[in-house]
Amino acid sequence: MTPYWAKTSTSSLKRMTTEQVSGLILAAGKGTRMKSAIAKVLHEVFYAPMLHHVLDAMAPLRLERTIVIIGHQHEQVEAALRGYPVTPVVQREQLGTGHAVLCAEESLRGAGGVLLILCGDTPLIRTATLAAMLASHQEQAMPLTVMTTTLVEPAGYGRIIRNSQGEFEKIVEEKDASSAERRITEINAGIYCVDLPFIFNALARVGTDNNQGERYLTDIVAIARGEGRQVNMFCCADSMEVLGVNSRLELAEAHRQLQLRRNAELMLAGVTLLAPDTISVQPGVTIGPDTCIHPNVHLTGSTRVGRHCIIAPNTVLHDCRIGDNVTIGPLSLLNGQELADNTCFPPQP
Repeated sequence: MTPYWAKTSTSSLKRMTTEQVSGLILAAGKGTRMKSAIAKVLHEVFYAPMLHHVLDAMAPLRLERTIVIIGHQHEQVEAALRGYPVTPVVQREQLGTGHAVLCAEESLRGAGGVLLILCGDTPLIRTATLAAMLASHQEQAMPLTVMTTTLVEPAGYGRIIRNSQGEFEKIVEEKDASSAERRITEINAGIYCVDLPFIFNALARVGTDNNQGERYLTDIVAIARGEGRQVNMFCCADSMEVLGVNSRLELAEAHRQLQLRRNAELMLAGVTLLAPDTISVQPGVTIGPDTCIHPNVHLTGSTRVGRHCIIAPNTVLHDCRIGDNVTIGPLSLLNGQELADNTCFPPQP
C-alpha cells in the first residue's frame, strides 16, 4: 500500500526534475510552549518524530539536496536524522528565521535553481501540496512564492498584507502587527519557494528593527516588492496541512489528523473500521480486505492481519501475524504471536 505521504501528481514530480531544487528545513527551535525537556521537532506524532513526517513528505520530490538547520539539543536532533540523506547545519544562536536560513549559505554554495523552505514542526504537510507549490513557482517565474492559507482564528501567525490593488505587499508578524492587521485572517504558512541567489542577497539587507530584535525571513517579501518585483502567493486550501505544532494541544491534533488519514486509506482499501477515530494503525501494519476492526483497537509494529478477520474492542496487537478468517476477542493483548487461518483467540472450548 502506498504511504499517504507519497500520493502526489506524477506530472508535478516530472516538472520538478526539470530544474534544480534544494530543500531547507528549519528545526533549531526549543519549543518553549511545549513545556518539555525534549526538542520540539523530536516530539512523536503518529509513531514518529514530527521532523520525520516533514522529511517523508519531501522525499518523493527527489530534491538535489536537503539541509536541516538544527540548534536546541542539536546532538539529539542530528541523531534522529540518521538514515535520511540530509546535511545538518547547527545554528549556534537562535537569532530569527532569516538568520537560520543564512546558516545554510555555505552548504548551498554553488547551488542554483530553487530553494524550498519549510519548518520542522509542520507534520501534516502533504507531498502533493509541496509539488503543486513548486510547479506554481516555476510557472509564475517570480523570485519568491509564499504559501498562504486562511484561518478563522489566526492568532500566532504572520498576516498577509495586500495593497489597495490586492497585490501582496509584505508579511507582518503578529507581535509587530497593529490591531487592524491582527484582524486579517489570511496568514503566512511558513513555507516558501525562492530563487537562488536572490534569497541570500535579500537576507543580507534584512535588519532586526522589530519587537523580537531578530532577523525575520518574512522581510524578504518587502525587499522583493521594493525592487519592483512581484511575489507569488500559493494558497493551501486545507489550512490543517500547515498546522504548526507549538503546544501539546496542537501535538494531539496533529496525531489525530494523521491517524484519520491512515484510517481513511485503510477503509478505501476495503477494511471496515467501526469508530475510526478510536482506532490506531501504525504505518507499516497491513490489513486484508473485509476485515472488521471494532473500537479502541491499536495495531502496531510489524503486525500483519489477513482477510475476513474480526478484531473485537479494546484489543492491542504488536508484531503479530494474523491469518485469514481469524476472530480475536475483546480485551486481547498479543505481542509477537501468530494465529493460524480459521482460528479464534482466546480458543473456543
